[in-house]
Amino acid sequence: CSFLAGTMLLEIILVLGALIIYFFLSKKKEETLPFKEGWWGKGQKPDTEEDTTIWPFKVETTEEELSDLFRRLDQARFTEPLEDSCFHYGTNSVYLRKVISYWKNQFNWKKQVEVLNKYPQFKTKIQGIDIHFVHAKPPRLPEGRSAKPLLMVHGWPGSFYEFYKIIPLLTDPASHGLSDEHIFEVICPSIPGYGFSEAPHKKGFNSVSAASVFYELMLRLGFNDFYAQGGDWGWLICTNLAQIAPTHVRGLHLNLVSVTNLGFIQLLSILLGRYLPGLFHFQDEDVRRMFPFLEKGLYRILLESGYAHIQATKPDTVGCGLNDSPVGLAAYILEKFSTWTDLEFRNLDNGGLERKFNLDDLLTNIMIYWVSGCIVPSMRFYKENLHKGIGTQKHERLTVQVPTGIASFPNEVMHTPQAWAQKKYTNIVSFHFMPRGGHFAALEEPELLAEDILQFVGKVEKEQLWRKK
Repeated sequence: CSFLAGTMLLEIILVLGALIIYFFLSKKKEETLPFKEGWWGKGQKPDTEEDTTIWPFKVETTEEELSDLFRRLDQARFTEPLEDSCFHYGTNSVYLRKVISYWKNQFNWKKQVEVLNKYPQFKTKIQGIDIHFVHAKPPRLPEGRSAKPLLMVHGWPGSFYEFYKIIPLLTDPASHGLSDEHIFEVICPSIPGYGFSEAPHKKGFNSVSAASVFYELMLRLGFNDFYAQGGDWGWLICTNLAQIAPTHVRGLHLNLVSVTNLGFIQLLSILLGRYLPGLFHFQDEDVRRMFPFLEKGLYRILLESGYAHIQATKPDTVGCGLNDSPVGLAAYILEKFSTWTDLEFRNLDNGGLERKFNLDDLLTNIMIYWVSGCIVPSMRFYKENLHKGIGTQKHERLTVQVPTGIASFPNEVMHTPQAWAQKKYTNIVSFHFMPRGGHFAALEEPELLAEDILQFVGKVEKEQLWRKK
């Protein structure tokens, strides 16, 4: 009898042991995201090895392209806006007429092409498509120092040009009154289907695909470990990259964070966080930005996410019109640069666009979409990422262990408190409420963003946090 009891006890111990081992092994396996090896070129993947050549690229446009643009601008049809509607119905056409007049009569695209070409640009073929990227190195390096590679990824409806004001602050911080303890060489790729990167020719190219392509790009450039930074889609692509290659990403810096898999405590904090902030680890600034939640959360999402629903379902339909009309394209993109910079700008006749940006910068970004004809594939990225539903993807269930820095700008459309972000990013070493700024932080507030990146990297390097991942 005692022998049987002993045998049963041994079996129970073995089963429990096996379950514990399985739990830890499966948990460990779940911590990284599989690298997505795809083929996004036309037709069948060839049997030959992919050419890994990197070649120089310059932005160029022909006189024919420009005369076609001006013909379309001349033939634009405008609809009168409603009285006193400001930007509440979208881009106000009275202001849009002024923008188009500036575009035709004062905007100097050839001069802006020179600006675009001031940083070295390249292309290389990865997974069947040509990937465009800017690679800006420091103009000078103190003796014995090396530059830290920093991958910076844009979003929609932005482009690699968003980073042109922050690049010099990172590659040459001392000349701009910043600490030169850390100096960067900056790599800014165009997401495939955006700007001058070739669009995928097959369905299914999502943020994990983009992260895998950019991981290959960094390895091809000889960077075995590097920092990654992003907002908008750049937030998700860099997050996925940190999940795919946590031992290669030294640190992850984000100026937008969204957590799709909220647990019971987070949901409860929506109801009670305003009244019991300490219970949910909310700071005063969290409460100010989030509540009342119906107004600053739910209603805001409903009011401002119509574009995302269209692009996540039928991007090609509306895209046809935008690809055919530069005025339509400008109206569609400018509205986002207004509202996402500050929601209060909806109350202004000119959308507040020239309060934070100048028309040359805004039109340069629009021209990148126009001359490359990329608006449709850029919008398809929403369908590829969202058509299966929010919270259904493997990367949404996985945490990020890489040291993470978050710059939380006050005018971002949605605020994510650190208490929520920590559910996803388990190693937040820097979380700062920024004093001003919105969604397009690198273009709007380059100094603030650069300072936050520099202090974050300083913290990671000083404490060698990447070694403790």
